[in-house]
Amino acid sequence: MFCPFCRDVLAQGLKGRYDYLDGITIGQSCLHLRQAYTSWDIHINPGWSHYIPMPSHVQSPRAVPFLVAEYQILIKKLEELTGKKITDGDLKRGIRIMNRVRRVMKEIYEFRKQEHPPITGTEIIYMTCSQFFTDAREWIPVAEAAREELKTRKLNRDPGKRLMLVGSENDDLEFVGMVETLGERESIGATVVVEEHCTTTRYFWDEVDESFEDPLTAIADRYVSRTPCPSKDWPVRSRLQRILKFAKDFKVDGAIVIQQKFCDPHEADIPFVRKFLHENGIPTYFLELDITTAVAPFSIRVEAFLETLEEEGDLF
Repeated sequence: MFCPFCRDVLAQGLKGRYDYLDGITIGQSCLHLRQAYTSWDIHINPGWSHYIPMPSHVQSPRAVPFLVAEYQILIKKLEELTGKKITDGDLKRGIRIMNRVRRVMKEIYEFRKQEHPPITGTEIIYMTCSQFFTDAREWIPVAEAAREELKTRKLNRDPGKRLMLVGSENDDLEFVGMVETLGERESIGATVVVEEHCTTTRYFWDEVDESFEDPLTAIADRYVSRTPCPSKDWPVRSRLQRILKFAKDFKVDGAIVIQQKFCDPHEADIPFVRKFLHENGIPTYFLELDITTAVAPFSIRVEAFLETLEEEGDLF
């Protein structure tokens, strides 16, 4: 009963894939990821670790000051680790850099609204995931060059049905690639034109407000007020309207709702998401992913969903 993504995070550490690290840290997310971090701390700890108790009740008026206080603790520990003072000027410079990252990603996403998008969903996953592992100052000029190229780029493919991915974390390039290459084998193709999950839009869509005098408060406000994942989207469900806006803005024909196996927050949230999308005229199809499951069996199910969109335009 353990999310395969979180299990793999631990497995990568146990295999020594991250032996070059000097330290580890994490902000409170779901219980499974917290447990993966705890196991890292016990079995793979490179010598420095810090847990950030990000508030789960982000709709509380106490969430921002609480998170600011936690950031202050983190800064002190980072200063001890590095031997360097972290100033407000450093934080503001970092905010400007990361906001620039977020803006160029959103500008690239705008191309996906076109009738014939010049970029595929598979390439988008490459783009967002590459930023996780790259110094933002090196990543930005490459992304900006890609943005300029997209202004004249044409893809020699039928975009087919316009799909949205909603749900659990997903950086599965093989799965997204399978969805988008169905058209090469069958009469009905598809393009993933937008996503609503942790590894894409929820990661970068909302910027830090640079008008705040205190940079820590600005950062905390951004993480508290951005569209939350299901583990924090309570008592008011604010995420549904963001999902619907994405669906309308990117003119989707249907949504594939995905869940990492045993992902408790999304497992509880998905029935509400599917019901809401159906009520707003957007057909959905549910898939449960597991990193140990081959992607090929999903192709038959996705193909059936695309045929339904083609023939009926609705799915219940």
